[in-house]
Amino acid sequence: MKHIQSRDNAQFKQLRKLATTARARREAGQTLIDGAHLFRSALEAGVRPRMALVAERALHQPEIASLLHGQEVLLLADALFDELSATDTPAGLLGLVDLPPEPEGAVSGDCLVLDAVQDAGNLGTLLRAAWATGVHDVLLTTGCAQAWSPKVLRSGQGAHFSLRIREHCDVAALLAGYPGRIVATRLDARAALYDLDLRGPVAWLFGNEGAGLSPALAALATDAVIIPMPGSAESLNVAMAATVCLFEQARQRRPG
Repeated sequence: MKHIQSRDNAQFKQLRKLATTARARREAGQTLIDGAHLFRSALEAGVRPRMALVAERALHQPEIASLLHGQEVLLLADALFDELSATDTPAGLLGLVDLPPEPEGAVSGDCLVLDAVQDAGNLGTLLRAAWATGVHDVLLTTGCAQAWSPKVLRSGQGAHFSLRIREHCDVAALLAGYPGRIVATRLDARAALYDLDLRGPVAWLFGNEGAGLSPALAALATDAVIIPMPGSAESLNVAMAATVCLFEQARQRRPG
């Protein structure tokens, strides 16, 4: 077990870059997962971290110790560990994992298309909603938050390990010849979400938190729907809107 206690350590400096910069993660092809829950989710999905990073204070905690069998462990002084964690109250365990290869091939089943969704919490919640409703393909345009950043990973709560995530996508090319509906939500749409037949393949389009869908992506939609809101709210947060839509799709597909 290697023990790092100095900020001047070269390995610690590289880990700090992975924790804080998207470019470093892309260049290294690695990222950090934060907390015992994510660490366990990775293992259960067959993703074995290259290394476990453990705070001194957490080394003998039973939950964390149980996850370290067979792992290479890097022990960090508490203050150094806290610099790497994206949370206000670090749990004491990080995992260094390789980024998966970019998925290949056409998209034919359900998919979630996200256009310049910039908030890490929103993006993680959207991935979690896709995971929960059995949607496996997620297409992210340039301008989205990095899917494999520690904050998005933490918000996704394990969703990443069960999804096929493509970043910086040419969505028009990937959806050319798509066999199902391509659906966008719009406040001026005439059709209500609940009246649309969602039993076949659906590609859902959701846009930026403020600007919504770009004109180019909006033009791909074969259907536009509005989510009925009997209350006085003008609109929904993008993650909330997508979750409503995905669970309506799941509802329509219930057996019987």
